Amino acid sequence: MSTPARAVGIDFGTTNSTVAVCEPDGRVRLARFPLPQIVAGIDDAAAAETFRSVLYFRAPEPRRPPQAEAGPGAIDAFLDEGEGRLMKSLKTFLSSSSFQVTQVHNRQYSLTDLVGYFLRALRAEAEKTLGPLGRRAVAGRPVRFAGAEDAEAEALAVERLSGAMAAAGFDDLDFEFEPVAAAFTYEASLTRDENVLIGDFGGGTSDFCLLRVGPSAASRRRRDAVLSTGGVGIAGDVFDARIVRHVVAPALGDGSHYRALGQQTMPIPSWPYENVEAWHRLPFLKDRKTMQLLVQLAADALEPEKLRALVHLVRHDLGFQLHRAVQATKVALSSAAEAPLVFRDGPIDLRTTVRRADFEAWIADDVARIAGAVDETLAAAGLPAEAVDRVFLTGGTSFVPCVRRLFDQRFGPERVVAGAAFTSVGAGLARRAAE
Repeated sequence: MSTPARAVGIDFGTTNSTVAVCEPDGRVRLARFPLPQIVAGIDDAAAAETFRSVLYFRAPEPRRPPQAEAGPGAIDAFLDEGEGRLMKSLKTFLSSSSFQVTQVHNRQYSLTDLVGYFLRALRAEAEKTLGPLGRRAVAGRPVRFAGAEDAEAEALAVERLSGAMAAAGFDDLDFEFEPVAAAFTYEASLTRDENVLIGDFGGGTSDFCLLRVGPSAASRRRRDAVLSTGGVGIAGDVFDARIVRHVVAPALGDGSHYRALGQQTMPIPSWPYENVEAWHRLPFLKDRKTMQLLVQLAADALEPEKLRALVHLVRHDLGFQLHRAVQATKVALSSAAEAPLVFRDGPIDLRTTVRRADFEAWIADDVARIAGAVDETLAAAGLPAEAVDRVFLTGGTSFVPCVRRLFDQRFGPERVVAGAAFTSVGAGLARRAAE
């Protein structure tokens, strides 16, 4: 008599990824991973249930192909060596037809190659605690892929993600919407059927699903249970970028001026700072021509110390360290009216205070778009807010006070609950796979 197979769920996220299995007896187990050295000692736990969605290619050695690390090992290697190339937010490029290949240390890689490499490493690390995962899995996908403007872009994202999953050994694959997967996690605690709005906030997208869940047999027919879905390509990464735009970029020369030929005063070009807003794009400024331009701007700038700080940031690939400081400020603003933002390295000496009121003003338009996606999800189901029994929020951005306030005001705080911020989707995908 054969042993019942375990069901596997994989949540490949913009910032963090998880792997879970649902055992034949119904128990859900999440893979545990080593913590990167930068957070070791902060938590008594020796391992975490999330795997950072990053890749690091070491600087090449003679007659050897580029060596790569993924997850926490990638962060540690980058901070120890600092001479290679660190990549993050690969998921946000899945729908982009303009991203065909990228060159890493004189080798070309497609996006499917890069994601496939990451997923192979994720699988290998997960199997250390979960055991063999087999060929079959249910993988999460956002309701709207970041940057996808039409069905063709959505199809491209699914094709690439399917190819990367197959490269990692999961060639018998189904997809499930990430907020639907989160609903499976919430449903496990229910004793009655409910209309539930799921809000899943990742690094790149905010996704919503309105569905009927609960213990009754009818609600087990998942496709019938989904009443509507919605989403928008705005989440934690965009909120970080707003802090960079309003606080960091001016300290690096954005908005200042330089003397052009004939001593005419001209504004510093703004396009380099668009790459600073997303640290995974910072290496794009490091090519020889751009670096020569930045160095010349620093020489001609009316505030040369700011441009020298920008040159230092780019030359030494400090985007990860900078955005780690920005994220710490954002997290602190979830529980405080103001928080320090400190980043010092070489000529960079950024020490300031960010007020929550200012941060909320900077992201007001983004939160309004999130609210619009919620309204569209309700309208598509033909249900008013009053007909929603519960709102289940998951993901790090759900902790931002003005985001939480949006749901409290629409549905009432008594109906809004939060789940495990980073593991609800992965656990739900495993439950979905078991069905």
